[in-house]
Amino acid sequence: MKSYIQRLGRSLMLPVAVLPAAAILMGVGYWLDPTPTGWGSGNVVAAFLIKAGGAILDNLAVLFAVGVAIGLSKERDGAAALSGLVAFLVVTTMLSPGTVSLLQGIDVGEVDASFEKVNNAFIGILSGIIAAAMFNRFSHVKLPDFLAFFSGKRMVPIVTSFVMLAVSVALFFIWPIVYGGLVSFGETISGLGAAGAGLYGFFNRLLIPTGLHHALNAVFWFDTIGISDIKNFWSSSGVKGVTGMYQAGFFPIMMFGLPAAALAMYHTAKTKRKKQAASLMLAAGFASFFTGVTEPLEFAFMFLAPALYVVHAALTGLSLFIAASFQWTAGFGFSAGFIDYFLSLSIPIANQPYMLIVQGLVFAVIYYFLFRFLIVKFNLKTPGREDDEVEQVEEISTTDNKFATMATKIFAGLGGKSNVSSVEHCATRLRVEVRDMDQVDQMKIKSSGIHGINVVGPKSIQVIVGTSVQFVADEVDKLRK
Repeated sequence: MKSYIQRLGRSLMLPVAVLPAAAILMGVGYWLDPTPTGWGSGNVVAAFLIKAGGAILDNLAVLFAVGVAIGLSKERDGAAALSGLVAFLVVTTMLSPGTVSLLQGIDVGEVDASFEKVNNAFIGILSGIIAAAMFNRFSHVKLPDFLAFFSGKRMVPIVTSFVMLAVSVALFFIWPIVYGGLVSFGETISGLGAAGAGLYGFFNRLLIPTGLHHALNAVFWFDTIGISDIKNFWSSSGVKGVTGMYQAGFFPIMMFGLPAAALAMYHTAKTKRKKQAASLMLAAGFASFFTGVTEPLEFAFMFLAPALYVVHAALTGLSLFIAASFQWTAGFGFSAGFIDYFLSLSIPIANQPYMLIVQGLVFAVIYYFLFRFLIVKFNLKTPGREDDEVEQVEEISTTDNKFATMATKIFAGLGGKSNVSSVEHCATRLRVEVRDMDQVDQMKIKSSGIHGINVVGPKSIQVIVGTSVQFVADEVDKLRK
């Protein structure tokens, strides 16, 4: 079950990865026409860019349905994507206020408010999950000759549509209850104001190792319960100083705090391993600052020094609390790195975003000295401070075949063809299923220069490679053939 949930988290990264495009389009558009009353009305180019970005954000639920269907299907086939779209269209049409009013024999205005929010990320994810399940079950089914045209993959969208009719009937009764529960949960947190933002930030980081942070993000960032912090910020349609409160506090952490933590870990590394630590910390720290991709850095110490990671989660919550308290807001389309921060400066609803830089500099000092103190005081085994018997990470060649070299070592450490049953990857990790965990040589895997290893089950292991994971995964696939 845990492995399945993590696969779901990886699948969500596909549609989420589209958000930077929306951020760039709308950011440039608002930069050209930053007036709240304008929003492109006085500039054709600005209007073009803003509407183009809005086309992505307004249809994010559809992207979730398609992305999850592809990600969870065994073969990642186009039929799975089509089925995800079919599933979403069926359920959103059947549960739309107009259809519900016909079924209940009442005016549209009297329909439960929950049915006005059916087109959301939750329904999109649910549609994708069901479509993927139907693809995995029916994509290879053979029908009698007279129905052979509808066999295999052609059957999947058809079966999916009928299944979604049944799901729609169930949701007709369940959705108002589920929606009410989600609203209560969101109101409980959002009703706490700045404290709620802080709690969200804390649990967001704690859930990173499991991949379940995506589920929490969906409540606050997207339109699951009406908060939709990302969309409202980039469309500048919320409340100045409030909209963006579930995003702003991440900028001081990702742009300043974590890079400062990387510097602390480098300075506390053993002398003979400083070069190794420098290579890892420099790359991971820059990725965190520039793009907001924090996993390479976080995974470098979360399992080596879990107590330190809890401190990091607490500091993240504190950062969101402070930014929300002072109503300093900025937003991101992908993650809280420099690129998104720069683009968000042009959004009319951003409120004193420059103060996040000041806050970030303060957090950099806190992260550096606190991390350095804790590492030395408690002799935490952060990168470069492992026990002597731990095999030292070798330098990876900078030639064109560096990914092949890296993949060869990782694959050998996993036990080779006889032990590796499946390999997938997300934004930064290889997700591997093995037949026998006892055959996995973690020291050999670490010698490839990876950022870390996470054993998530008796037969599931994650290899934290970094943002170049796709190229390593491609080389691993070649070795498996």
